[in-house]
Amino acid sequence: MKTKSILEAADLKAIASAAEAEALKNQWAVSIAIVDDGGHLLHFQRLDGAAPISAHIAPAKARTAALGRRDSKVYEDMINGGRVSFLSAPELTGLLEGGVPILKDGQCLGAVGVSGVKSTEDAQIAKAGIAALGL
Repeated sequence: MKTKSILEAADLKAIASAAEAEALKNQWAVSIAIVDDGGHLLHFQRLDGAAPISAHIAPAKARTAALGRRDSKVYEDMINGGRVSFLSAPELTGLLEGGVPILKDGQCLGAVGVSGVKSTEDAQIAKAGIAALGL
């Protein structure tokens, strides 16, 4: 039997705080979602001024990154490259850049999804949040 690391409440607070700080530093109004390795929502925050649709997109990006164990941008790139069949992949609805998995020792602990600004900026915020864990 193997031992598995999981995200704890303190981890969620650290990720959320660092992601929010990155967004506020750049004056970006976004939604931030953190999910576990099964894509289940653990934390959500919609910053002032963030578009209502971002509250749906951020968790979808996070879920896609967690279930796929890779950045959601990988799927966006596949689709843009002509592999449109990925649009029908089950459970993967956030097929846009901005979902980033949280990896430790080669295992996925969950993911962060951000929506509200340019997709590269969404990913920047997600990565800033994850960096707070010092993995």
